[in-house]
Amino acid sequence: MANVRIDRVTKVYGGDVVAVREANLEVHDEEFVVFVGPSGCGKSTMLRMIAGLEEITEGDIYIDERRVTDVLPKDRDIAMVFQNYALYPHMTVYRNMAFGLKLRRVPKAEIDGRVRGAADILGITKLLERRPRALSGGERQRVAVGRAIVRDPKVFLFDEPLSNLDAKLRVQMRAEINKLHTRLQATMVYVTHDQTEAMTMGDRIVVLDGGVIQQIDTPLRLYDHPHNRFVAGFIGSPPMNFVDGELNGAGDGRVFEANGVRLELPPESAAALDDRADGPVTMGIRPEHIRPDGAFVAGSPGSAIHAGVDVVEPLGSEILVYLAAGEQTMIAKIEPSVMPRVGETMDVALDLERVHFFDADTGESLTD
Repeated sequence: MANVRIDRVTKVYGGDVVAVREANLEVHDEEFVVFVGPSGCGKSTMLRMIAGLEEITEGDIYIDERRVTDVLPKDRDIAMVFQNYALYPHMTVYRNMAFGLKLRRVPKAEIDGRVRGAADILGITKLLERRPRALSGGERQRVAVGRAIVRDPKVFLFDEPLSNLDAKLRVQMRAEINKLHTRLQATMVYVTHDQTEAMTMGDRIVVLDGGVIQQIDTPLRLYDHPHNRFVAGFIGSPPMNFVDGELNGAGDGRVFEANGVRLELPPESAAALDDRADGPVTMGIRPEHIRPDGAFVAGSPGSAIHAGVDVVEPLGSEILVYLAAGEQTMIAKIEPSVMPRVGETMDVALDLERVHFFDADTGESLTD
């Protein structure tokens, strides 16, 4: 397989619309990297520039250390799987998978071996003589992936391939693509707007917003050590709770105060903020780090909150509770053994070892 290197790449449309700004990234050989972000963040544009389907305004792209910035897509030794499958409706599955190889004048016996080998890997051998209209969405997606496999490319590119599938099929196909990556030991670059897909599939994740790479990291480091408020809020479901307030005090006596919330910071958190002057900051806490268990609340007087219950959402293995404390609202993710009622009040405490602080103006992390 191969590595992919993106070197100071910028894409501008119409002279003034910046889709991607000075992107730098190396995808290592056999790595699975996911681009994730909201609509319009530049993730699909990045993928299309790697494929050669979009011209680069500035910078260079390398595949296997070969500069491909001006190389035609057909000569880049990549295979791309699209959202809409892009299957020929009048051809059988076999002919769809073989078509690209036939255009390259690959010997007939080799085409047959590659097609049947890919069909076996994907479990679609029995579908080879069917046409696309006779296939389910999941089966069509497997055929599209199979068409990429038979090319034996250096790099696989996936542009939101699961977005047209229902929720159950998406989960199934996520697992199948993960198994495919392990089996082929291939270099794969995958685009999605779904942070759950990104977290469950990527060796590393590239988070984009506004055409700018916000952070490149492993799923767990993105979750536990976000570089800024955008990453913290985008990664995780439900998203991180944010409270705007003031940082006051010094040394071990530092506190965070907002209307309805007062937190006495432990020494470790206070030390991380030693260089930060008193003033406005944003506190962040994930829903699962707001805890209602009595022993924890009693032992955490510096982070206890008396809150009203606005909404309760039972999800089976967990419950989401929407809390209101003064002017602050937060979501807590708790065990189903605790079932508060709307309109009641409850005592919770924040796990101060898991609290994040962000600059109120720039959104940059102050503690990671």
